[in-house]
Amino acid sequence: MNRFTPFEWIAAIRFMREGLVQTLLIVIGVALGVAVIVFMSATLSGLQANIIRRTLNYMAPVVVIPPQQVARPLREGEKGSAVLVQPRSQQLRSIDQWQKVRAHIERLPDVTAVTPVVSGPGFALRGDANKAVNITGIEPDTYLNVISLADKIIDGKLSVASSDIIIGTELAQDLGAGVGDKLRLTTATGASTTLNVTGIFDFGNKRVNETNVYISLHVAQNLLNLVGGVSSIELKVRDPFDAETIAQIIQDETSQEADSWIKTNAQFFTAMLAQTLTNRLIRFFVGLTAALGIASVLVVSVVQKSKEIGILRAMGTSSGQVLRVFLLQGAVMALAGSILGSGLSFVFLAFFRSIARNPDGTVMFVIEIDATLLAVTAIGATLVGLLAAALPARLAAQLDPAVAIRG
Repeated sequence: MNRFTPFEWIAAIRFMREGLVQTLLIVIGVALGVAVIVFMSATLSGLQANIIRRTLNYMAPVVVIPPQQVARPLREGEKGSAVLVQPRSQQLRSIDQWQKVRAHIERLPDVTAVTPVVSGPGFALRGDANKAVNITGIEPDTYLNVISLADKIIDGKLSVASSDIIIGTELAQDLGAGVGDKLRLTTATGASTTLNVTGIFDFGNKRVNETNVYISLHVAQNLLNLVGGVSSIELKVRDPFDAETIAQIIQDETSQEADSWIKTNAQFFTAMLAQTLTNRLIRFFVGLTAALGIASVLVVSVVQKSKEIGILRAMGTSSGQVLRVFLLQGAVMALAGSILGSGLSFVFLAFFRSIARNPDGTVMFVIEIDATLLAVTAIGATLVGLLAAALPARLAAQLDPAVAIRG
């Protein structure tokens, strides 16, 4: 402190030094609160980002498909008679003028990649083994921009020439097949073809690994009786959380049906929202606890130092200066606690990383602390300190000097 230091700072620091134990307890309390808030926020963000990344590993954010056929009456029934209804066709259908639809989607500003896909049910046979599979015909040059299939190949290589097929780890085990072996694909219509296994993938999802097989687009078109057509158009968007909005735009502009991964995983998003709400409630109550701690210490300080405050007022100190003295105490304790808490949050996260590991020893999921999160938390803690100090500061500023000195 020097002669240029404002009076309010001098008084605030002196009051905090005189009640050093109380000051340290509040700083530690705020630090723990900030550390818990940062730790929970970073952990939840990392967990949700990991789940989303794993989901989008094998699922496009938006899938465009032909409009669903609606069952309609074949003839009106007379009174007391049954109405014949035309059932929906189970035949695989192509998107009408899919090249035009694809070109339109590619022009949308938030779409980063588009790929045509032919997908339908079939059977994979090898010897006496027979497994139901989902046949997916892809155009590798564009499909890999939407789905990171290349990163999931654990054996062989990513090749889908006219005689190639890529299968999952579980399907390979069920069929006893490996790279270089031959599989026979058949469909309900009787079409079949024999293909060579060139790669085995692992998406970390058993259902996907045992049902999905990838072949060339034109081979799938012939096999599924969809020559020249595609059953869907899959696309990647800049922000996965905008997928539903983009799907609605595509649906309105192309008259095709568009499903986003958000709509497809509605229950998953409900669980994520519940997690986020719980996290916010915990952060609120942690902040409230810190605020009550600061307020209680400053109220006690006002009572303990009422004579000093009265003397200061009698010497010409304005009520505004007294108000600022206690506001500064709240802000300084909260800021010091937030800085200490930011450091503690790194310790908590380091400990969590050391225990949250997969069976193979790798980190369960990546947790990153955003500098923005630290800044927002520090600013928020400081504001909470100011608000918590508002009532004690007002009480101190309203003390009558004569009454305070006599008391």
